[in-house]
Amino acid sequence: MSDFAITREDGETKGRYVLTHAGAEAELTYSILSPQTRIADHTGVPDALRGTGAGLALVERLVADARAEGWKIVPLCPFVNRQRAKHPEWADAFNV
Repeated sequence: MSDFAITREDGETKGRYVLTHAGAEAELTYSILSPQTRIADHTGVPDALRGTGAGLALVERLVADARAEGWKIVPLCPFVNRQRAKHPEWADAFNV
């Protein structure tokens, strides 16, 4: 995992991971389908953070939390789905 500081905000049905770096904010949003499933909805990385690995860091945190807490990820977000395909070692964290 990278050295970015990432926070997680959970609501009843939705949540997000927020990465703040150099005054810019990137996020990965998700919907809570059930206690066992989160749908990765959207990853947003501003131009100021493009090419820094911010998006990958958000997905890495999502995968780490899924493994630690015992839920699966449904990769609706195209970016999350591309990262899943690039990282077969994450297969245990996804429900596809």
